[in-house]
Amino acid sequence: MMKRRLALLTLASGLALTVGTAAAQDLMFPVGEDSRFSWQSYEDFAAANDLSGQTLTVFGPWLGPDEALVESMLAYFSAATGATVDYAGSDSFEQQIVIDTQAGSPSNIAVFPQPGLAADLASKGDLTPLGGDTAQWMVDNYAAGQSWVDLSSYAGPDGETALYAFPYKADVKSLVWYVPENFEDAGYEVPETMEDLKALTEQIVADGGTPWCIGLGSGAATGWPATDWVEDMMLRTQPPEVYDQWVTNEIPFDDPRIIGAIEEFGWFARNDDFVDGGAAAVASTDFRDSPKGLFASPPACYMHHQASFIPSFFPEGTELGVDADFFYFPAYADKDLGKPVLGAGTLFAITDDSDAARVFIEWLKTPIAHEVWMAQSGLLTAHLGVNTEAYANEPLKKQGEILLNATTFRFDGSDLMPGAIGAGSFWTGMVDYVGGASAEDVAKASQAAWDAIK
Repeated sequence: MMKRRLALLTLASGLALTVGTAAAQDLMFPVGEDSRFSWQSYEDFAAANDLSGQTLTVFGPWLGPDEALVESMLAYFSAATGATVDYAGSDSFEQQIVIDTQAGSPSNIAVFPQPGLAADLASKGDLTPLGGDTAQWMVDNYAAGQSWVDLSSYAGPDGETALYAFPYKADVKSLVWYVPENFEDAGYEVPETMEDLKALTEQIVADGGTPWCIGLGSGAATGWPATDWVEDMMLRTQPPEVYDQWVTNEIPFDDPRIIGAIEEFGWFARNDDFVDGGAAAVASTDFRDSPKGLFASPPACYMHHQASFIPSFFPEGTELGVDADFFYFPAYADKDLGKPVLGAGTLFAITDDSDAARVFIEWLKTPIAHEVWMAQSGLLTAHLGVNTEAYANEPLKKQGEILLNATTFRFDGSDLMPGAIGAGSFWTGMVDYVGGASAEDVAKASQAAWDAIK
């Protein structure tokens, strides 16, 4: 559920917003008036690009508050270039963009929440390659830059791999949530390594507490929170290329390395002493309810592994950074795999080539294109040139710094797999696993499901 984008309207409704030019819409932050922003990057871009009289059309998944946020960023592009920008959002983006490209009437720019769909359209010749210079720019200017290039590079209709998308607006999943007051009262320190995290887990039990709250319940999507755990463990026990081979089934799902990552999750989730309610409660506890134990008195648990969206389900009035905080889900000190980060995000691609579309990709390279959204909410970036002081609050800044310190970034693995696996056998297999099935058996079941669709 939370791993699949949710929205409210369809493109077919015909609802679109014309951002227009600077004269038509006030900018969220007046140019030059806030020292947090890289205004020079805006001025330089504006001086180099004049698109007066041209229109840029953008189609994406964002509606509601997110639509207002993307429009606020697009307004700066419009003001800098003189272009008119038309944005349309849809909850049927994945279906509509295919229809539009097949009909030969797509927007200039499409915003993909799933790399797989972008790769599919690239293979059919429906996306425009962004060029080697942009790929090199990303290597040089994004933290873990090669990871982002790899995420956005696909085989074209000629079979040659090229950069077809520009990653913009990331989400972070490699987080552990906790209540600072609980840690302080118990004398616990935030762990820096996986070895420390496991030692803290055991120490909490020795002190009479329960370390973790874990819940996999999510209606028809029950099981997905465990896939995030396994994906994080894959990146902490194996090189990133093994992760890549796993999500494409280049190596089988029941490879011993994948089984090992599942068992790493089991070290935490299948121990009755480690989980609030015992291991039997893991599958039946709704993921939205699972963090509530952090806020009980005395605490029902001390830690909760979940992505950056989970504060939406914290008790009303919870102040992040005070009542609740998070730390990076750490890597093993003895495995020399750097600081991998699991996450998700959106990819901007050219679906109808034009001068304005090309200039817009250049716009996304500027720090200001990121900072004006960072300063509101909902956007994290790996852009090394941004001023992290522009983030709207300290929690967002901390998450942004986790991205900037990453040595490897990988997209949510289950979202890269075929639906029958990533949103099917992998989910149900994790439920079976916490219920007592062996890691080997659930991995074999997922491989069998994969074989069945080949």
